[in-house]
Amino acid sequence: MSKRAVVVIDIQNDYFPNGKYELVGIEKAAANAAKVIEAARAKGERVIHVQHIFPSQEAPFFTPDSEGIEINPLVAPREGEAVVVKNYPNPFLKTDLKQMLDADGIEEVVVVGAMSHMCIDATTRASSDFGYKTTVVQDACATRDLEFGGVTVPAASVHAAMMSALGFAYATIVDTEAYIQQ
Repeated sequence: MSKRAVVVIDIQNDYFPNGKYELVGIEKAAANAAKVIEAARAKGERVIHVQHIFPSQEAPFFTPDSEGIEINPLVAPREGEAVVVKNYPNPFLKTDLKQMLDADGIEEVVVVGAMSHMCIDATTRASSDFGYKTTVVQDACATRDLEFGGVTVPAASVHAAMMSALGFAYATIVDTEAYIQQ
């Protein structure tokens, strides 16, 4: 069995057009994530989907029992693929993700999904801190414009800042084509 797992973070309907919290470039990122997932399946690697559900109906998105929490069909889990439900940006926090990875002898975690500045960041740092060799497929991730101190930071800049920070000490950063060619 492969020692690598692809962890698909929060590619859910609320992040897509007409969702409650649309991300810049989510459709392209999801299409790239689908390529990564297919390559992993073809190699017999583990694919684990992570689904964020906030515990309150007052949350701005990913509310319980909504269409927005559903994993988008572009990356839908296949029968037998695990879905980890989380309530925090870090999918290792109060879930059985680490136990799943360890039970399968996983040594390398490949991260795709959303949002670059939140859950991708939290997942990557936790994965690395737990000792997994971690890779982020950067063009299979998406984020959105952010604001701080009256300054709007474009999504492309948010994404670039996050990938450069993660690449500095936590992960190998690659694009989809380079990952698939490995």
